Amino acid sequence: MSKVFWSGEISQHSLGRLLDAAGLSSVVSENHLTAVKIHFGEEGNLGYVRPKYARTVSQRIKALGAKPFLTDANTIYVGARANAVDHALVALKHGFTVEEAGAPVLIADGLRGNAGVDVKVDLKHFKTVSVANAVYYADSLVFISHFKGHEISGFGGALKNAGMGCATREGKYKQHNSVVPKVAREACTSCGACLSWCPSSALKIDGSDGFITLDPAKCVGCGECILSCPSEVFSIPWSDAASDVQEKMMEYAFGAVRGKKCIYINFVNYVTKFCDCYATKDKPFFDEIGLAVSTDPVAVDVACAEAVNKEFGGDFFRHIFPSIDYTVQLDYAERIGLGTRRYELINV
Repeated sequence: MSKVFWSGEISQHSLGRLLDAAGLSSVVSENHLTAVKIHFGEEGNLGYVRPKYARTVSQRIKALGAKPFLTDANTIYVGARANAVDHALVALKHGFTVEEAGAPVLIADGLRGNAGVDVKVDLKHFKTVSVANAVYYADSLVFISHFKGHEISGFGGALKNAGMGCATREGKYKQHNSVVPKVAREACTSCGACLSWCPSSALKIDGSDGFITLDPAKCVGCGECILSCPSEVFSIPWSDAASDVQEKMMEYAFGAVRGKKCIYINFVNYVTKFCDCYATKDKPFFDEIGLAVSTDPVAVDVACAEAVNKEFGGDFFRHIFPSIDYTVQLDYAERIGLGTRRYELINV
């Protein structure tokens, strides 16, 4: 059974208390180059964890004699974080400066998202996984995750931050490639909104009838078309393929943290249906529920999911995504040794 340290108050003070209680000092050592893995938020998104909390984490790391840096890997979809230059500019725009966040920003997988290391895992889906350079070469890892809904895994928390978030662009493609959206062509209005968001040019307007068509051979399964379409033309066929994506994510998480000392911080606030990769200002279902810290990514995600469900009065994530079994990621992560679903909640 793992310990999950919890506070119903989200503040810099409560974060500091939780880090001390959860044993940050046993994860970070003097002279460590410590990666603080965080999502800087897509341009226009409001759900990302704010820089002041990164500053609290950075200050705690520095107090232990280590050298923190804030990091995230580039995205595969067309947006403001697909290369290191634009990604760093978004981070700056959202306030992640050395002064505000306490540490410099280094994009983990390099200029074009191809700087990574193949880590041997020998698991069901992958023999090796492509982990971003700055994650692989870091001496210790601190994960700051915004806990919210997610259109592929039901929810996104510490496990997704470690799995999808620490992968190179190649690794992200490999995780997504099981899922191809269904297209309801009769609903298409030929507006073309989806075309500029598709990273692989898998979409085009059919000249014969003016409706959208999708080339499954080119599709990378990123889901951008679903969010960009105002007419709900696209949907995910939630079959065994979706479960494969969750399992693949967990194998990447396994590779990212293998042999590392890690600690995981989940912010359960501004809980939206979709993840922070979209340039939308989603209205949250819940503004603030709490803050959780653990050295076990499975336990901390289970604790946060149960906290949200308790607040909702039912299974919130099944409510917003009825066809997604989010327990797939938890069960598989436990099976491959990432952590345990059994936890003790300690209020701090």
